[in-house]
Amino acid sequence: MPNGNDYCQIAIDNHCMNYTQRLMKYNKFRRDELGLSLNRFCFEAEIETSTLSRYENDKRKLSFDVLIKIAKFYNQTPAEFLADFEKYDKKYS
Repeated sequence: MPNGNDYCQIAIDNHCMNYTQRLMKYNKFRRDELGLSLNRFCFEAEIETSTLSRYENDKRKLSFDVLIKIAKFYNQTPAEFLADFEKYDKKYS
């Protein structure tokens, strides 16, 4: 039977996955605004297409290295990218 710590970890994991899903939805929104396919974005951002696809389909947790590459693609720091995402998320979630 799970203990209290297990339940906390499950809640954290669920929150993180939900956050990652929303973050990747935001990235897709920004890609679409630029008219970029997943393949083209990944090529230009130097991210493996399969990796980003796994993030977008909630099959993998987002790594900080990939977050840096995504933010860099938009000429932003990770903090700037996340701040823009937070504004978007509040408006559309």
